Amino acid sequence: MAYRLRYQAHDIELPLGEFLIGRSAECQLALDDPLVSRKHAAIRVRKEGVTVEDLGSRNGVLVNGTRIEGVHSIGDQDRITIGGQEMRVYYVDENAEAFSREQYRRHTQTLGMGAAELEAHIAASMTPASGTPAAVIAPSADATSNTRGIHSFQLLGGVADKALALGRAEEAERILQALLTDIAARARDGKGVEPQVAEQAARYAARIAGATGKASWIDYVFELYSGLKRPLPAGIVDELYTVVRKVKSLDAKSLRAYLGVLRDVQTSFGPAERFVVQRIEGLERLIAAK
Repeated sequence: MAYRLRYQAHDIELPLGEFLIGRSAECQLALDDPLVSRKHAAIRVRKEGVTVEDLGSRNGVLVNGTRIEGVHSIGDQDRITIGGQEMRVYYVDENAEAFSREQYRRHTQTLGMGAAELEAHIAASMTPASGTPAAVIAPSADATSNTRGIHSFQLLGGVADKALALGRAEEAERILQALLTDIAARARDGKGVEPQVAEQAARYAARIAGATGKASWIDYVFELYSGLKRPLPAGIVDELYTVVRKVKSLDAKSLRAYLGVLRDVQTSFGPAERFVVQRIEGLERLIAAK
C-alpha cells in the first residue's frame, strides 16, 4: 500500500518516514499562511499505517473538522486542516494503478480509430452488467468508491481531453458518460463524493456542454451539486458563464431547484461561499435573458 497527500489538486507522495508541514522552508510542504506555524505538523508513514501529530502549533490541527491532541491515526480520505489550508491523505492500491495505466494506454490508441472502430472499442470496454467502463472498476475490493473515481478520471479524463482537442466532442461524451452518471447517482443518493471528483465531473460536463451544445450537461452540473448541497467551485461558475452563452434551448428549472437547495443551507456559508451563490444567481438571470 502506498500513501499520498492531496493538496490544491496536487498529489504528493508520502514515503516511509516523517513528512513535515509548516511555514518553514525546511518542511517538505511549506505553506504560505499566517495561521500556520513554522513547523506545524508531522505526518508519519509506517508499514502499519499513517499518523499526524500537532507539533505544538498555535492554531492546532484538525482531522475531519475535529481538533486533535498528540498523535492521531489517519484513515483513507481523512481531511486534515492546518491553518486555513485543507488536504487529504489517501491510500493507493498500486495494483489498481498499474491496471489503470495499462487501460489508459489502450484507450489512447482509440483516438486514431474511425467512428465505427471507436464505438466497438468503447462497447468492448464496458462491463456487461452495468455499462460502466471496465477501467472505472478497480480490481481491489479495498479501494473506496471515491478513490476509484479519482483513478477513473486520471485514466479516462486524459483520453477525453485528447478527443475534445481534436474536435471529437461526441467521442469524449461517450468516454465519460458512464463515469459522470455514476458520480451524479452517488451524490443524489447521499453516498458522498470527494470534492475533487465532484469538481472534475462538473468541469467535464461543462466542457462537453460547450462542445456539443447539449443543455442536459449544464443541468447535470446543477443536479450534481444539488445532491451535494454545496456551492459550485468558483472556477466552474466562471466556466458556466461562458458555456451558457453558447448553448441554446436552456431551461432554468434545474438551476432554480439548485438555488432552492443552497438557500436552505446558506446559514452555514462563509462570505466567499455567499459570493459564489450570488454569482450562481446571476446565471439564472443570464438564462432568462437568452
